[in-house]
Amino acid sequence: MSHVVLLADDDAAIRMVLNQALTRAGYEVRPTGNISTMWNWVSRGEGDVLITDVAMPDGNAFEVMPKIKKLRPDLPMIVMSAQNTFMTAIRASEVGAYEYLPKPFDITEVLSVVSRALADAKKPTAADRKVEEQSESMPLVGRSPAMQDIYRALARLMQTDLTVMITGESGTGKELVARALHDFGKRRNGPFVAINMAAIPRDLIEAELFGHEKGAFTGANTRSSGRFEQAEGGTLFLDEIGDMPMDAQTRLLRVLQEGEYTMVGGRSAIKTNVRIVAATHRDLSQMIRQGLFREDLYYRLNVVPIRLPPLRERIDDIADLAQHFLRAAEREGEPTKTISAEAIRLMQNYSWPGNIRELENLVRRLSALYADESISAEIVQNELNIAERPEINSTIGPVDVSTAVESHVGQLLREYEPNLPPAGLYQRVIDRVEAPLIAMALNACGGNQIKAADLLGLNRNTLRKKIRTHSIEIVKHSRRN
Repeated sequence: MSHVVLLADDDAAIRMVLNQALTRAGYEVRPTGNISTMWNWVSRGEGDVLITDVAMPDGNAFEVMPKIKKLRPDLPMIVMSAQNTFMTAIRASEVGAYEYLPKPFDITEVLSVVSRALADAKKPTAADRKVEEQSESMPLVGRSPAMQDIYRALARLMQTDLTVMITGESGTGKELVARALHDFGKRRNGPFVAINMAAIPRDLIEAELFGHEKGAFTGANTRSSGRFEQAEGGTLFLDEIGDMPMDAQTRLLRVLQEGEYTMVGGRSAIKTNVRIVAATHRDLSQMIRQGLFREDLYYRLNVVPIRLPPLRERIDDIADLAQHFLRAAEREGEPTKTISAEAIRLMQNYSWPGNIRELENLVRRLSALYADESISAEIVQNELNIAERPEINSTIGPVDVSTAVESHVGQLLREYEPNLPPAGLYQRVIDRVEAPLIAMALNACGGNQIKAADLLGLNRNTLRKKIRTHSIEIVKHSRRN
């Protein structure tokens, strides 16, 4: 006997497409365009799985889903929505949905989800609690496919204590994701404690994490609690975990393995109950190969990996993000502003080396400095041109490598407009970066190729090959210490 799929969506085209696909897959489909018919079927005990849209003519599925969950706890509910926000995914999880599918969806994925739902009909779901869907309080913004994957992953993680590793370039919002995991998760009533490994002197990291007893070291005049103790019952966010020194890595691994720690200068073990969320912009796999990060700690932390895409990979979200930051500025007393469609298109053609943080700074600056009610493309062009040419102000300080590359590539593209540069741009840019890097490493090592290979983290034969490729002249000299 085939399984019965209840399908509720007020869009006749979607009902037809799903009906055909599910029928071909061997299911019996019961389609409807309203909530009342869906509720009648469910209340009569019909159907083995429910697929439902959220907003329909006679109501909102989120309002009826808690009743369905109470009446039919083993009926898997799959939610579809074109709204596609972070809060939609969270709300779907909270009202007991088995899965959330943003529209437009892939038919193959729908069939896969239905199959899994039927095979796993007793899967536990999130507690039934309501969160108002207000864009002003939304911690994460964007409707791009890349962000939909993240929303769905976060929704599944909310009611777990699994350790999460968030990776992404600087400015992509790693701490926002960590806070969302805490604020909407089962530890939301506990503390959220963050520590940035890159912002603390390396010799103080262990004391910051685990606390110290009085007299543990010079200057330790009183007992001080560490971040583990402060985060008890809540979430501990370890930002820039790649900057953690080896000694501290070893102690952290022991805590994750044994669930307890000792304070610096202490003797008794202290039990800990925290959820760990770590984040880094570094390539930890490469650091492991270089001996700079413990492989066993990496696997302990990387239980659930979440990669945050750079803004250049989610340009469809720029308009939503810009509006979000404008509203935030307005709530802080800035006058109401809009951004023209041409200005948004210009923003979408910029590659945002500073990611969302750079976009937020730009929007805040535009909101505060320009009197125009509508921010024009000319204003944005003026601001982005300043950002794209840091070499003009080179006397201010060193230029970040990514910014220098950004400037170089931008100049190349402008030189060939309206055409594109010749093929092979990637390798030409890599060569421009690689040659001075190798030359400076060799010089720092006094021309010693073995030491330079170790410094660069390259195989010695690889280094020799690159020296020949770039025709780098090796000058042997004694290093002055």
